[in-house]
Amino acid sequence: MSRNKETGRKIRLMKRIKENRRVPGWVMMRTDRHVTQNPRRRSWRRNGLKL
Repeated sequence: MSRNKETGRKIRLMKRIKENRRVPGWVMMRTDRHVTQNPRRRSWRRNGLKL
């Protein structure tokens, strides 16, 4: 059913998918592990998207 969405909504969903990732390893190395977690991480079951 993914093809039944309008293009703008698909682009916004793709942006949310890209944002929902862990912190890269090079960032952890650069900050001496001060930054280890992504505070904006979202679980598909707990939090919904406000589109």
